[in-house]
Formats: sequence, C-alpha cells, structure tokens
Amino acid sequence: MSKPVPGKNGNKYIPFEDRTGESSIVFFTRDLSEEGMKKMFDRVGSVLTGKVAVKLHTGEAEGPNFLPRPWIRELFESRLKDATIIETNTYYEGSRYTTEAHRKTLEINGWNFCPVDITDEFGVATLPVKGGKWFKEMHVGEGMLKYDSLLTLTHFKGHVQGGFGGSNKNIGIGCADGRIGKGEIHSTPDGGFFNILEEELMERISESTKATIDHFAPHVCYINTMRNMSVSCDCEGKEAEPVVTPDIGILSSLDILAVDNACVDLIYSLPGGGGKALIERVESRHGLRQLSYMKELGMGNDRYTLIDTDNGDTVLTAAEAVKDIAPGWKPDRYNTFWGRNKH
Repeated sequence: MSKPVPGKNGNKYIPFEDRTGESSIVFFTRDLSEEGMKKMFDRVGSVLTGKVAVKLHTGEAEGPNFLPRPWIRELFESRLKDATIIETNTYYEGSRYTTEAHRKTLEINGWNFCPVDITDEFGVATLPVKGGKWFKEMHVGEGMLKYDSLLTLTHFKGHVQGGFGGSNKNIGIGCADGRIGKGEIHSTPDGGFFNILEEELMERISESTKATIDHFAPHVCYINTMRNMSVSCDCEGKEAEPVVTPDIGILSSLDILAVDNACVDLIYSLPGGGGKALIERVESRHGLRQLSYMKELGMGNDRYTLIDTDNGDTVLTAAEAVKDIAPGWKPDRYNTFWGRNKH
C-alpha cells in the first residue's frame, strides 16, 4: 500500500461565501455566564440519553484560562445531575501525566463537585476509524465505552501545534489514551517525540475525533466557549501566553464542523484586527486543515446558520455577531483559578 499523503492549504482561510454544500444550525449567545452556558446547553442537550460523559479540558495545575468551575458546577447541578467529566492522561510529562498526579491536579483546580473519570486509568480500547487514511482504529480510554452519550464542553483557544483548540481537538486528542492513542497522533516510531505537524497532524486529530463521535452518534453535542482565548492551550497552564483576543460568546451545535468553523469565522471577523494573534497562530500551524479535512471525512458542514439567541433567534453573520466589539478591547485581569472575575 502506498503511504498516505497529507492534504494542502491548511494555512489558507476559506471565506464563508466560497463554501459549498449543506448547512447546519449553530446557536450563539454573547452571555458569558452560567446562564449563557445553560441557554446553549438547552438548545442541543436533548440528544443526551442514558449515562452521560462530559469531555472538557480540566487544565494543568493552576492554569488561568480554562472554563470557570462555577459555570460547570451550575450546569451539572441544574442539567446534568448524574453526568461524569471524562479525561485522559497526557502524552507529555506534566501535572496530568500519571493518574495519581492527574487526580492531584483535578483537586488543585477545583474539579471536585462531580465525578471525574480518567478513562485510561485501567486500560485502553479501540474504536474503528471509518474512512480514515492514517488510521483504521484509534486507541481511547477504555472507561469511555461505558457511557451512552457525550457532551463536548470546549474552551475555544489557540494551540501550540494544532493552531486552535475547538471541539475537534478536545475530542481527538483529549479522548485518545495518554500513551498509545496520543502517541499515534503526535509521533512516528522512527521520528521522535511530537514530530508530526501541520496538515498531517490536523488530519490525525480529526480521524481520532471521528472514531469517538461515530461511536456516540447521534447522542453527541458540542458547546464552544470563546473566552480567555490565549494563543496557548490550557495544557500550557501558568505558562500560557497572555490573552489578547477579545471575548466573544458561547456557541452550541449538533454539528462539530459547523461549530468549530463558526468560531474560526468569528475570530477572522473581529473588527480592528482583534483576531490577529490567534489568526497568526492558526495559519502558522496550518490549523485550518482541521476544518477542510473534517468536511472531507463527512463529519459535518462548514456552512451554517448562526442563530442569535439573545435577540429572538434572528439570523446573524459572523461579522454581525462581533461588530460591536471595540478594536481597542483589553482583557480584564482574569484569574479563573482564584475565581476573581466578573465573567
């Protein structure tokens, strides 16, 4: 068999009007709060049945930017009383590399108000990758397979290798187990640690994601929160780059490609060059290949109808959604770890 070849143009943005194909629904609110989070959940959460897993990035110890625990606590108490956060150990050595260290980090970061299942703690399972060119199967945490539904609760931000971290990255890397699956995504056996980059990395992440969402379909939904968007991932913890990209809002959808693409479009549409830093990070890593490859794999639609839930479910363009964000926006002194912020 011939060796797979990565696609191209992962550094080139495709404007909305140049896309073709069907369209999906993406819900949007500017309300960055517990109420906004619940509102976005209520638009998509009806597909969740049985035993519900919630995939979110719980962050390295004392990281400043991950999702606020009060928001998630309120969502669990009001909507997800029997749900469980799921995580996996990391591929790199850090505060979540082993299960023991990971559990200490969860305690430090305040994820103690609901069960947290480190799904690769007791073993690894495989899921088929339908239509993949890099993988026929992906290794995931064995514990994930005991759940019936998946809520993907994502902090949208940059990523040092992926360009951006949306729902695709949250699942593709975050559900792969810490040794085998993440190793298959990031490294070739003869090439060294984290040696797979650019288009090939984006394709591998997307194939890993496809394995998980195919497993849960149709009982899977996505919420992306666009707040505290450093160019760094939450896996960089306290070493993350400062936040310079304006807060935007929260989005939800039943279509993973549509919700991630809508977030990217909002960044590109920010007035006065507000998205410059994050755009540079995305394009320099060829992160846009995540979107085009998800479309090639049939994972969703890159066209969508953006529903403004704050204003009677009117339809917005990405540019309209961010037009009132001042070009001179400056971040508050965020400190989500200690809980001192008004967002």
